Amino acid sequence: MILPTFELHHPTTITELVEIARDLTAQGEAFDYMAGGTDVLPNYKNRLNPRPHVISLARLAGLDEIGVDRIGARALVDDLARSSVLSEHYPGLVEAARSVSSPPLRNLGTIGGNLLLDTRCWYFNQSEFWRESKGYCMKADGDVCLVVPQKEICYATYSGDLAPVLLVLDARVTLVGPDGERTVPLREFYAFDGITRFLKGPAELLTAVDIPSSSRELRTGYRKLRMRDTIEYPVAGVALALHTDGDKVGRLEVAVTGTEAIPLWYGDLDLTGQPATPATAEALQEALVDRVTCYRNVPFPPGYRKAMTGEYARELFSALVG
Repeated sequence: MILPTFELHHPTTITELVEIARDLTAQGEAFDYMAGGTDVLPNYKNRLNPRPHVISLARLAGLDEIGVDRIGARALVDDLARSSVLSEHYPGLVEAARSVSSPPLRNLGTIGGNLLLDTRCWYFNQSEFWRESKGYCMKADGDVCLVVPQKEICYATYSGDLAPVLLVLDARVTLVGPDGERTVPLREFYAFDGITRFLKGPAELLTAVDIPSSSRELRTGYRKLRMRDTIEYPVAGVALALHTDGDKVGRLEVAVTGTEAIPLWYGDLDLTGQPATPATAEALQEALVDRVTCYRNVPFPPGYRKAMTGEYARELFSALVG
């Protein structure tokens, strides 16, 4: 498929990028930021909300550092997967990075792009011809969510792999835009709507991810359900972080992806202080299944995906305790 026509901008500094974003916003011109392009360009080819302007991040200096406390938003997913620093302190993040797509796409995709991944739905991620024949959905050219028609919001599913791990690590993201710089806890960043998706202004750029030093005490892991062992997005994914205090659960954090319009952090599910035993692992499984909701808009039945989140949580808890 052929890309639509758009004007491509190549800033080399954050200052220049902000100026371009400010000018386009003042002119009423819509635009997208693009790093690796693995999400934006396929959507453009399918005529899914293309913009007349694209601001490329390819020539920006920096923003690709990988450290124990800070990761630049342009850091490649493949570099995360190979990082010895992250492997030592946050092995769950490395697991998640290694599970993303395929090697060629991990060499293009960035951590920032994965966190801002557009939501997916089998009524949305189709060719323009398919969508016209079926009827457009509210996420692109229509006014009704074809998944839950009686609701007035979009139920497309968020399918990023890195967000759930960063949620259990209590990460924060830094945003830069025409109104300056701000830092937002990732747990407050996402908003339940398959169109809006997150609390980021259209002209703001995500520049960094910060992980608090207190999260270094946590053991982390990630599991995902997908159609094949490569390329595929998660249709259910679970991240878990655990710190034990003797033979009891000292700190537990659980997050899920691939089930609703945003990745969801569930905290400790009221299990802090419980013995770190198989019985607690089963209680975790039951508690998570009770809270997770799935919709029929991606592969695998909702009930199966829901059940697998609990199974993955139980497996992860047992592995991290052991």
